[in-house]
Amino acid sequence: MRRAKVQAFTDHTTVGQVQTSDDGRVSIECACGMRLTNGPTWSLDEHIRLHRAEARFLAVAAVAPDGIPRLVPWPISG
Repeated sequence: MRRAKVQAFTDHTTVGQVQTSDDGRVSIECACGMRLTNGPTWSLDEHIRLHRAEARFLAVAAVAPDGIPRLVPWPISG
């Protein structure tokens, strides 16, 4: 599980420079290809933190031992 967490960290680092759009939003690219941006009620930093937390969750949940109690049903259907 530790290896999955480290891989998620590596795969979801910000790259490049923060860019500001004409409407005042700021954004930055993630190594995974997603553009992270601020919004009307969240900051760019909050989006980055949420993105990384979700990536860690998905990576660790995917390799967790069978039968381990979970808060979220797994696998996630979507």
